[in-house]
Amino acid sequence: MAAPEFASVSEIGAGFRAGSLSPFEYVAHLAAGIERLDPLLSAFIRFDADEVKAEAARATEELRQGKDRGPLHGIPVALKDIIDVAGVPTTCASASRLDAVAERDAHVVSRLRAAGAIIFGKTNTHEFACGRPSFDLPAPPARNPWNLDHHPGGSSSGSGAGVAAGLFPLALGTDTGGSVRHPASACGIVGFKPTYGAVSRRGVFPLAQTLDCVGALARTTADAALLIDTIAGIDAEEPSTVAMPWQSCLGAGDLSLKGLRVGYIRHFHTEDMVAPEDTAVLLDAAAATFETLGAEVREIRLPPLSAFFAVNRIILSAEGFAIHADHLRTRHEDYGRLTRRALLAGAFLSAEDYVRAQKERKRLIAAVETAFRDCDILISASSMEAAARLDDPAETARTYTRQARTPFSVTGHPAMSVMAGLSHESLPIGLQIAARAFEEPLLVKAGRAFEAARGLPLAPPPLEGHAE
Repeated sequence: MAAPEFASVSEIGAGFRAGSLSPFEYVAHLAAGIERLDPLLSAFIRFDADEVKAEAARATEELRQGKDRGPLHGIPVALKDIIDVAGVPTTCASASRLDAVAERDAHVVSRLRAAGAIIFGKTNTHEFACGRPSFDLPAPPARNPWNLDHHPGGSSSGSGAGVAAGLFPLALGTDTGGSVRHPASACGIVGFKPTYGAVSRRGVFPLAQTLDCVGALARTTADAALLIDTIAGIDAEEPSTVAMPWQSCLGAGDLSLKGLRVGYIRHFHTEDMVAPEDTAVLLDAAAATFETLGAEVREIRLPPLSAFFAVNRIILSAEGFAIHADHLRTRHEDYGRLTRRALLAGAFLSAEDYVRAQKERKRLIAAVETAFRDCDILISASSMEAAARLDDPAETARTYTRQARTPFSVTGHPAMSVMAGLSHESLPIGLQIAARAFEEPLLVKAGRAFEAARGLPLAPPPLEGHAE
């Protein structure tokens, strides 16, 4: 087995069941790493070592007694701090919610507890999952373990940074315009956004309810799939979940891609936005990897990125402002500057703007569905370039908008970011893979095959030299 902090969930679980490692020993090891490294990363908003060790002790005893709840039993899962855990504040990284203690677990947390997972603290996020890294919030922004001077993507920033750094193996984030896939691209891990409606959002603070998805961050596609399999499915109390049985993401044992039809949306990074040469080379190499695996790769065209961005901006702004309008009017000082500016943009939109955007959204969904008639999966850039430096807010703002993740937030199709390679600065660049609605098993199969061919995952350079 690899070093415990970088081992896969299946390796860790095998150790639990063989008796070579216990959940308590594993969690104690991770907690010691968090004590050393999180002061550098700011991955957590809340972490209680005694609390998680107590949970790990219970899991250790259950497994010893043969009460095995499945592959996540005893496995730590960190939660973006917009997800409710009963008795714990859901701060949303905002001064306005430091005392907002949740009365009950979010649906996804209930699913995790039933599977024996250990709820492993609350991770850092942009305020209300909105905007960009900010220095005027209760907690400092998370940092990228590949280079601490750079941001880790967002808004599920702490979840991405913590997984990449080996602080925990799994984390939940949320994705409204790419906020699970962005940290994955920036930190060289996997970010998996399932089909819209596959996972209940009950108990998750909303940003834009017709776009929001709960997603998984992990070091490998298989680990992310295990997490999605655990939390997906019908929730009778959440009407946006689709009333259909969930098909396991890990159903395919055969990873052969022979004959798979892959649509390469190359114009996203060559015409709509011109990516740097190192990104373009990595993406072309990724497409070539699928060809070597037996897939049939051809370039396709979708509507331009600008069309998807316009729709996402209007819907997100309108729905986000509606959620925060009363508080913005009466307590605007409770918000960070960037969040306040982003949310107030919705105040200037009309009902006509919103209805037109939803109508255009249907046209964009139809365009992507048409592409899937001749393709089984689609691939594209995730980010156009590596993460910017945190001390350069203008460059951070620019790189946050230079991406191709938003299309599949608008259309609701499942999509993931996997590592394409390293930039000329030795920072990760992501490849995005998307599939038809509810064809997560095929998406996972493609991601796993790509990882195997490319020798993934890769770990960032050790941070120990930075820790005192």
